[in-house]
Amino acid sequence: MYSLKRAVEEQASRGYVERVEKVLNPELEPTKYMKKADRAGSTVVFRVSSSEIECVSGVVNTRRKLYELLKAGSDEEAYTKLSSSLDRKSANSRELKFTEQFEVFSNSLTSLPAIKFYSIDGGRYITSSIVIARTPDLDSFNASVHRLMVLDDRSMAIRLVPRHLYRIYELNKKAGRDTEVAIVIGAHPLVELASSMSPPYGVFELEMVEHLGGEPLEIVYTPMYGIPVPAYASIVIEGRITRSLAREGPFVDIFVLPDRVREQPVVVVDRMYVSRNREYFHVILPGGGDHLILMGFPREAAIWESVRRVVPRVRKVRLTRGGGMWLHAVISISKEVEGEGKTAIMAAFAAHPSLKHVVVVDEDIDPDDLEEVEWAIATRLQASRGLVVIRNARGSTLDPSSDDGLTDKVGIDATAPLARRDMFRRPEE
Repeated sequence: MYSLKRAVEEQASRGYVERVEKVLNPELEPTKYMKKADRAGSTVVFRVSSSEIECVSGVVNTRRKLYELLKAGSDEEAYTKLSSSLDRKSANSRELKFTEQFEVFSNSLTSLPAIKFYSIDGGRYITSSIVIARTPDLDSFNASVHRLMVLDDRSMAIRLVPRHLYRIYELNKKAGRDTEVAIVIGAHPLVELASSMSPPYGVFELEMVEHLGGEPLEIVYTPMYGIPVPAYASIVIEGRITRSLAREGPFVDIFVLPDRVREQPVVVVDRMYVSRNREYFHVILPGGGDHLILMGFPREAAIWESVRRVVPRVRKVRLTRGGGMWLHAVISISKEVEGEGKTAIMAAFAAHPSLKHVVVVDEDIDPDDLEEVEWAIATRLQASRGLVVIRNARGSTLDPSSDDGLTDKVGIDATAPLARRDMFRRPEE
């Protein structure tokens, strides 16, 4: 059963869950409780004064929680599940009746527990929303996670980046149509993870969930637009991404820095539904563990898959927290021939185009220990031999030092030369 509520109950049985008894102001006050829980690796349940719906945050703010959900005992097992799910489509989804799972939510958007996280934010935000739309050119569906800024009772601004939903929106716009969508809030974390992945255009992310979780996903079809959505979610919104634009932002994003204000499409709400099961409303803390893992872990798996295709033995891959699990990677390999360090660097950049800096180290260096990584750079790198610099490449617009995503990239080959490997090993005690 892919229910966020059920997942939180299982975490509570393991001692992961904290509850805030005080009803919080949706502007700024929840942030300090979510930050405290995030530092402790806890899941936190709370309620805000604008809504009767309970919120939860920190559901996958640690690697341990994610691996328990994936039933994975190692990095390799978790990466393999994600990588192999890209090629597998499920035909075994369990279809339930929409009206048995949801009832009409007659209140307005302002009655939802949207949060203003920081004083600089442009408004109250929904940060875990999965937007599902039909692909007009392939007769399939696409699911992806987008932030939504509440504008008024019936409309929101959606942040669109040039990926699959943007393509769907542009195709519909050229045809003079709005883009009909179902917006899902409070889905099971594996549904959220699948929706954060980047399979080829036309592959429906919800069809990957069964492979990740080991059982068929329960779905229902929305009454107005016939869009498949998870049966167990807190809120489902049927609406349209219109051709109208509104100012979206500022929004404090993954680096806990304000993303700039942009003109973004307006979503108009046609109908809202609330879970009869009273599911939790998932709140993702910007720059918190949920945000980093849901956004970054699929890219970490992609880097692992890409590097292991060209380097026989990859020991560990880490997108670092200091790099927002987005811009910085450290890769440990068992080098067999000279040049494999640079090969790994190029494979990593190809797998994750937003990557800005990557460090490759030998198998005796643990990428989780950044002091060891720095030691390897200090003792094994000569810049004239080990640096790879790529100028004016497409990177990430989340990098504030970039020119709207145009950036310089650096690869660091901090592996020891094979001919003198023993000179670079620390003696055993």
